[in-house]
Amino acid sequence: MSFRSLIAGVALAATPLLTNAQAHQHEDNSHAKMEHPVTIVVIVRHAEKAAEPANDPPLTAVGTERAKALAATLKDSKVGAVLHTPTTRTRDTARPVAELFGLTPQVLPLGPATTHADAVAAAVKEHVGKTVVVVGHSNTIMNYIAALGGPRRGELCDHQYDGLYTVVIAHGEATLVEGRYGPPNPADTQGCGTMTTPTMRP
Repeated sequence: MSFRSLIAGVALAATPLLTNAQAHQHEDNSHAKMEHPVTIVVIVRHAEKAAEPANDPPLTAVGTERAKALAATLKDSKVGAVLHTPTTRTRDTARPVAELFGLTPQVLPLGPATTHADAVAAAVKEHVGKTVVVVGHSNTIMNYIAALGGPRRGELCDHQYDGLYTVVIAHGEATLVEGRYGPPNPADTQGCGTMTTPTMRP
């Protein structure tokens, strides 16, 4: 199942508001499209990182494979913007998607958790009606979702890299669709159980 089919099937079933909005998107009436735009925000954690250097590690070989898998997963989704933090691991995770769609990523500065998440939400609003990819960190992903109007949850565990968290925004309502992509997660060596691993794979 393609990423777009997953979003259409699950998100449309989740909210009647989105059904109406998606219907408007497929109408020939350009005014209707402008009046009810649907914004799709795909949020992922950076891919697997190396141990060194500790302050700004690059991706591992598996991480590079995951970054390519993200681009492959989103190849039919008409991405219109790519956002990431100013770290090597988020930049390199975002790069294959940006290159696939010929985009220059927008780099969002890090800062206090709430301020940073609000900055991401503000940046997303600059791309209403588009599919936006956001690459963050284990301790920022859930803040992004909440800032966009989705549910508030605990931070990701350190071993969780394969989550594909998609916030579909229509009529002021946000619907979260969860999936997986890329290689399986590494083993949980720390006994982290704060986050339920997504069960849907597009």
